Amino acid sequence: MPQPILRTDRLLLVPLADRHVDLEIRLDSDAEVLRYVFGRARSRDEVMASHAQRMALGRKVDGLGYWMAFGRDGGARGSTAPEGEDDGEFLGLMMLPPAHGPDQPDDPTVAELGYRLARPYWRRGLASEASRALLRHAFDSVGQARVIAQTMTVNVGSRGVMEAVGMRYVRTYFPRWDDPLPDAEQGEVEYEMTREMWAAGSGTP
Repeated sequence: MPQPILRTDRLLLVPLADRHVDLEIRLDSDAEVLRYVFGRARSRDEVMASHAQRMALGRKVDGLGYWMAFGRDGGARGSTAPEGEDDGEFLGLMMLPPAHGPDQPDDPTVAELGYRLARPYWRRGLASEASRALLRHAFDSVGQARVIAQTMTVNVGSRGVMEAVGMRYVRTYFPRWDDPLPDAEQGEVEYEMTREMWAAGSGTP
């Protein structure tokens, strides 16, 4: 099952493709967007390498991968999703790959939820809206057993999204950093949504 195009009230989520590389580069050119991920902007070569890794992960488990989010009117409340990506503006990158990090299980039934919005579109509820659609896809279409999300403990914005979509706190952990970011001493947090939670209505469909 290839990754499908997904729609929400305000967003069109298009599976990541090679034609989107320049948009990824633009997104990662803002150091503030990557504050809790890399702590700096990334070079074109770094983004190209990440793009190749994302495309490979998108082929690992049918239906999982990465989506580019497009909207109208900056994704303002009350706006509607564009018919196609050429009819909208690029808002960010939404992520639902198989779990693959060093502090994640090696289990094809576990996916990792993530989101990266361009700064002009923050605090509009877009990450939560996209995350609900990805959770629905993970459980109702792909059949995942569990979806996890991880971020720095101090990243209150990202944690707010995890809580808003019904995920529950699992743990705080302390990964091994080669070059620790500011506040790394407070560790990272992991949240989860299980199939049972989703079926019981803990998720926000």
